[in-house]
Amino acid sequence: MFCFIFISTAVGAQSFFSKKIEGRVYSKDGDVAATHVQNITTQRATITDINGFFAILTNLNDTLVFSAVQFKKKQIVVTGEILNQPTLYVPLEDALNQLDEVIVTPYNLTGDITKDISILNIEPVVTTSTLGLPNAYVIPLTKAERELFEATTGGGFLPLNPILNGISGRTRMLKNRVKRNAKYARTQRVRAFYADSLIVSDLKIPELKIADFMYFCEVDPSFSTVVDTHDQLKIWGFMRKKSLIYRANNDLD
Repeated sequence: MFCFIFISTAVGAQSFFSKKIEGRVYSKDGDVAATHVQNITTQRATITDINGFFAILTNLNDTLVFSAVQFKKKQIVVTGEILNQPTLYVPLEDALNQLDEVIVTPYNLTGDITKDISILNIEPVVTTSTLGLPNAYVIPLTKAERELFEATTGGGFLPLNPILNGISGRTRMLKNRVKRNAKYARTQRVRAFYADSLIVSDLKIPELKIADFMYFCEVDPSFSTVVDTHDQLKIWGFMRKKSLIYRANNDLD
């Protein structure tokens, strides 16, 4: 009887600390599609979608490893704080592959761009804008926007696509995904305005908490309105007020 109670308690404790973590990886150049996310403790794995989003089942103290050819491998231990976060944001650092030496003499180049520019025979840059094409300045749809368009359009006397996707809930899911991606992109643009060191020194937000703090600002209904003003001083003022609340809520003072 004692053994049964002990085993049941252990299993119950393990399931209590188990959770499917949803998160997103990001980098300076934005190329985060198909990044490998591996839980090396439980041997589970997944890859990120084209926008860097992922979901993986974890337990407390599991170790997650994020890897891709273009990034340095990153390792994170799952803490109680991570399990309680609505979204885990993981910054990735570019893996720099540099040559020890570059030989430029076969083309009579000196290595000084100010001198070599006059020697090089550079062809005119050909783009849709230089050619004056009508689609030159059209912003391409994101993957989520293309999927939503496909789900809500259709031909024929009675288009079935919108009807079937509406009934199944796929249309609503895709609309929410488009909104989520747009909101995240806005938040990332705001973060790019200000150096992390400034957020740490002026707003007193620890560097490891910056992504969570940005999400805290993002969920405020007035965040979008302030960001859409494109006034960096006004946005900074908003973030400063939110930092006071965030620090108080997280016992950072």
